[in-house]
Amino acid sequence: MGFILGLDVSTKTIGVSLFEDKGESGKLLELTHVTPKIKPKPENSLELLMKKVETFEKEFLHKYSDLEISKVFIEEPLLRSNNVNTVGTLLRFNGMICRAVYDVLNIVPEFVSSYDARKYAFPELMAKRTKKKDGTPLTENAIAKNNEVLFGGYPFDIDKKMVIWEKVSDREPQIIWLYDKNMKLKKENFDMTDSYAVVLGGMQKLGLWKTEPVVV
Repeated sequence: MGFILGLDVSTKTIGVSLFEDKGESGKLLELTHVTPKIKPKPENSLELLMKKVETFEKEFLHKYSDLEISKVFIEEPLLRSNNVNTVGTLLRFNGMICRAVYDVLNIVPEFVSSYDARKYAFPELMAKRTKKKDGTPLTENAIAKNNEVLFGGYPFDIDKKMVIWEKVSDREPQIIWLYDKNMKLKKENFDMTDSYAVVLGGMQKLGLWKTEPVVV
């Protein structure tokens, strides 16, 4: 059936998920991350990005170049930062990673927004808002007029990445997660779960995998 690769790309860490395509569903084979450490660090920021891409190719892509990977999903970069340099760097790096995927795997990656990844991966997260931001309950009439939104059933200040981590953790109880010395989840876990969601959401959005019924 082939294999599906998911990437969550940031300039520090790349979350990676690899699934076996079982037809109407997928089986997770690997959930990991690549955090390129470049030494000595180049003074030129563009050269640093290029070396990080080289490291990603060596540490991951070439290792799986013999697999029959049929699709690669990448989470679309969020461009909400007020810092144009940050946005430009992230877009540049995403483009480089796309090119590396194409060069090594001969596949044109498909971008999926984080909203769509989460919406289609975990449709149970879609719900109507029943309260205002300050916690005041809405009237039944106001609720009826609302459309379902992602995380609609949660408080406005919910840690969305933690919710996604919990969803993936429930689906994949075999995963050994990364903790710091204070037994708090490391940030890399969230890069990994975002890469998981982008595959599951991407395949279900395309109708290639069936959405599993939610057990209440």
